[in-house]
Amino acid sequence: MGAKASFEPAPLDRSSTFYVAGHRGLVGSAIWRKLEDEGFTDLVGRTSGELDLKDRTDVFDFFASAKPRYVVLAAAKVGGILANNTYPVDFLSDNLRIQVNVLDAAREHGVERLLFLGSSCIYPKFAEQPIREESLLTGHLEPTNDAYAIAKIAGIMHVQAIRRQYSLPWISAMPTNLYGPGDNFSPEGSHVLPALIRRFDEAAATKAGSVTNWGTGSPRREFLHVDDMASACLHLLEHYDGPDQVNVGTGSDVTIKELASIVADAVGYDGQIRWDASKPDGTPQKLLDVSRLAAAGWSARISLIDGVKSTVEWYRANSGHLRA
Repeated sequence: MGAKASFEPAPLDRSSTFYVAGHRGLVGSAIWRKLEDEGFTDLVGRTSGELDLKDRTDVFDFFASAKPRYVVLAAAKVGGILANNTYPVDFLSDNLRIQVNVLDAAREHGVERLLFLGSSCIYPKFAEQPIREESLLTGHLEPTNDAYAIAKIAGIMHVQAIRRQYSLPWISAMPTNLYGPGDNFSPEGSHVLPALIRRFDEAAATKAGSVTNWGTGSPRREFLHVDDMASACLHLLEHYDGPDQVNVGTGSDVTIKELASIVADAVGYDGQIRWDASKPDGTPQKLLDVSRLAAAGWSARISLIDGVKSTVEWYRANSGHLRA
């Protein structure tokens, strides 16, 4: 059952059934758009209300009826630092069950090509920068999201075990910080870039004299537009085969202070930008080494300035029905 060990990456059959797990999320919805644009005609998705991926019987029944040839596993329980730190059991248990159920059912029902999506938080807190794939399991994790990270590491190991035991050409990809259409802009649950967009957009609307951000603004972060991420996923499915996870990013970073200025320009805010140095900065730098991805023939195309502008436009157009 499935492909042989001599598998060679090639263009996917656009008419075959392709299941995107988590197709309503930030990454899954971008992958869905990309696949539609690329001419895939049999895309399958289920909302969490239609299919609870934590329910093993339901997942196996779904795979038996849908019979997907290709799968991207983008479904996950995700959240910011506060949520991860407050509910570690939920992040560990839910994600482990989602992954085990989908990966086991995919193997049982002969899925030929599968891409598992992880997170850059799998790497040690003090990994050498830029972070190479070989840094996995070489040091301690960031304590605030270690439960989520362990679940994602288990997913990588599951894919590697599938490759060893069943010779299926499944792969894993680890994205850097993602942003774009469909992001979470809620005050409590958002990550730094959508949080800045909301904050500066509200300040521009109210003509506030200043905006105060946490920390010094000196930490460096890497940001990848989710449409670029979707492009990288399809490229890897068609051009890469290997047991090790592949980092997906831009290979460059900016300071949070630089990011704030980019966001301010994008929303048209011209007031003062202040920094509260009494608040924590977090890790000084987090940048992925993307040489393995470059060797596979892919690089990011959407600049941070252009990506932020288009995300601001999407945010304003959809502000009435953003996800919490």
